[in-house]
Amino acid sequence: MKSLLVAVLSLLLTPMAVSAADAAKYEEGVQYQLISPAVPTGDPATIEVVELFWYGCPHCFALAPLVHDWLKTKPNDVTFKLVPAIFSPQWSIHARAMYAAQALGVDDKLHRPLFDAIHVDHRKLTNEDELVAFAGEQGIDKAEFRKAFESPTVEARVKKAALLTREYGIDGVPSVIVNGKYRITAASAGGQDKILAIANFLIDKERAH
Repeated sequence: MKSLLVAVLSLLLTPMAVSAADAAKYEEGVQYQLISPAVPTGDPATIEVVELFWYGCPHCFALAPLVHDWLKTKPNDVTFKLVPAIFSPQWSIHARAMYAAQALGVDDKLHRPLFDAIHVDHRKLTNEDELVAFAGEQGIDKAEFRKAFESPTVEARVKKAALLTREYGIDGVPSVIVNGKYRITAASAGGQDKILAIANFLIDKERAH
């Protein structure tokens, strides 16, 4: 009976021990930063995770497959958004390409191939004409892609992405934002491979509130 009681108490206390270990491992101001004021999220009923990235960033390219795997086990109360960070006109051009593909419902044909073209094939793809031609290579209608690329809707989304880049207070990519309150960077996490573990910790932290 005594051994059974010990076993039950051990099971009950284990989650508390793990939580304490995580709290000791991840410290505000070190592995992640508090965003003040917090940025409103799209749906207050869920915990929002946002990745800010740039197609030309090799660290973002390395993080992409890790995010892909993480999304397979993402809890139902967590939403995920990709936001193209904008620090220069070149970044804005790539943001337009992403939002144009989304507007046409063909982002699956453009997103990963564009990463691969830049980082595996070492293609520049730095202007509208090159990106329209590249979209055509992926089986996307070039005329429709250009129309979306130049549309007011895409222009508005690019401006919103630039605003979020400032509001989140990021100074590089990749950066991950949890629920508009916490900012994780590859530098603060100690490498892009550690970003998602910290995101999971902060998701649990938000869920407990």
